Amino acid sequence: MNSNSMQIPAHVEQIIHTLNSHGYEAFAVGGCVRDTLLGRKPGDWDITTSARPEQVKALFRRTIDTGIQHGTVTIMMDRTGYEVTTYRIDGEYEDGRHPKQVEFTSDLLEDLRRRDFTINAMAYSHATGIVDAFDGMADLKARRIRCVGNAMERFTEDALRILRAIRFSAQLDFEIEKETFEAISVIAPNLAKVSKERIQMELTKLLCSDHPEKIREVYETGISTYVSPAFAVLDWQHARVSAELPKEKYVRWAAFLRCGQSPETAVRVLRDLKLDNETISRVKTLVTWADVTPAADEAEVRRMMSRMEPEVWDSLMELNGYGPEIRDLVTTIRKRGDCLSLKELAVKGQDLIAAGVKPGKEMGTMLHELLEHVLEVPQDNEKETLLKLLADMHR
Repeated sequence: MNSNSMQIPAHVEQIIHTLNSHGYEAFAVGGCVRDTLLGRKPGDWDITTSARPEQVKALFRRTIDTGIQHGTVTIMMDRTGYEVTTYRIDGEYEDGRHPKQVEFTSDLLEDLRRRDFTINAMAYSHATGIVDAFDGMADLKARRIRCVGNAMERFTEDALRILRAIRFSAQLDFEIEKETFEAISVIAPNLAKVSKERIQMELTKLLCSDHPEKIREVYETGISTYVSPAFAVLDWQHARVSAELPKEKYVRWAAFLRCGQSPETAVRVLRDLKLDNETISRVKTLVTWADVTPAADEAEVRRMMSRMEPEVWDSLMELNGYGPEIRDLVTTIRKRGDCLSLKELAVKGQDLIAAGVKPGKEMGTMLHELLEHVLEVPQDNEKETLLKLLADMHR
């Protein structure tokens, strides 16, 4: 971790240089500094400056007012957005989530002081090097999550920070410092003021991290009670979310929600947390088939594969840890192009109409009967064969 010179993208350098050359201070700040020092690739680059939003806008050709009332302007360069925020002091936090008003300041340290954790409260520019007023570097070296200043104050300002502490500890494999950890349990009830969507985003990032097992800390600190009633009563001690699983949110949520012991419980938890319908549907499928292993028999494997989308099946193989016997059968089935769904069936609805079947429920039943047959006998998936079979079945 060399704090004296850091690699920063050319666009970020250009923005900082432009602001500096017009008499303003400017620094890369927060997570991008932390991640660069850790050798991780930052997701995005944030810049903090002494310039006011209108002064920033005057200097750059393409800007978007993303959060101008809070001092944030997004500068667009080659279709990439860089958020530039004026140094600010947050006013009183009325709702345990958002400051009532923000006040601009010309003092970088005042701006860094309002941030959540020391490792997120460092700034950098080539001219100045690292600005680290709260020992973020020491905490990075010690692999420690610690609040800036008083932990109770930081968490009282914004209750979502208690979940962010656990999420960062999972993403970075850091320990939460004692005073910070103790404050989490005290502030947990304030999580009731935070939207379910924001809670869900933090839990999803935690589950999709390299240390998803740290979700246990959400229970050990008492946070779970304020996530949702269904989430709070899960048998979390029996949850097993392997870091080896794909980092897909539906896969990681399914691995965790197996401990709910029913697809209905999984759906209730995810609905409470306002997850999208596609994720809920996929998690429900995976939880339904979790711990079900088909016999090493082609027909049985085909039947099970037919109950879900191909990528969900692949995720189920990972989740259930299927061995080479089942995996080899899947490869054979796919290579041969066996029919696994109605859309792959050689007979369509119009073929049945042409054969004199009236559209409606009966037709749907017939198509499903034919699919069940070809799952058993894949070589029969030919139009003439299936129409003859249908005629024999419904004489």
